[in-house]
Amino acid sequence: MWATICTDFHPPPVVADAMIAVRQLAGVAAFPFGGYAQAERTRIVLGQEDIIEALKADPQQAEGVAALRVQGNFMFDAATHRDFLGAILGTGIERSKVGDIILVGETGAQILVAEELLEHFVLNLTQVRSVPVVTRRMALAELSVRPAKTETVRSVEASLRLDAVASAGFRISRAKAADLIKQGDVRVNWIQAKGSSMIKEGDVISCSGKGRIEIISTTLTKKERHAVEMTRYL
Repeated sequence: MWATICTDFHPPPVVADAMIAVRQLAGVAAFPFGGYAQAERTRIVLGQEDIIEALKADPQQAEGVAALRVQGNFMFDAATHRDFLGAILGTGIERSKVGDIILVGETGAQILVAEELLEHFVLNLTQVRSVPVVTRRMALAELSVRPAKTETVRSVEASLRLDAVASAGFRISRAKAADLIKQGDVRVNWIQAKGSSMIKEGDVISCSGKGRIEIISTTLTKKERHAVEMTRYL
């Protein structure tokens, strides 16, 4: 009888490469899950194909990811994402056991962690900066996630080459886009690509330090150019 297993938490490029490798395995399926739909850092859940397909329909039934509510009064000593990460790593845990950290104003944060270490965090995460905190488990369904800040970008390009679309989407020069692509800083669906790679609807283009864009639509104009509509995540 199969049971599912989980990897550690990883960033999107690592997850994308791992998913390509998993697809080569017969009888094994997988999906990434970080506790909520928009999670950036995720664990890969692996198992028998029928089990994984069932879990995809209701990912919160998958084991491996738990949520912590870390509460304290940060009104006079505001804490950043880095502060919470430092505090949780200070309990003796590696970064790979921690997923996304969601700040919740002056009251603390919500932190996604490896479920098997839940009790450790509840007992040992007692202070962030100078602020005493209370750490307890919360249901994944209780997570409060603000919608991502986005803007719509429209451009008309001679082709759907990656370097052209990335230039328009990130509002940088074509030459700068080409340099970033050569350096490996630009990925399509989290996988490295060439500047000449062709982009299509639904693709996500990410760039280190500049966020990511999602291709919403591409249409051919009367002059046979490509009108591209993108959502840029800020």
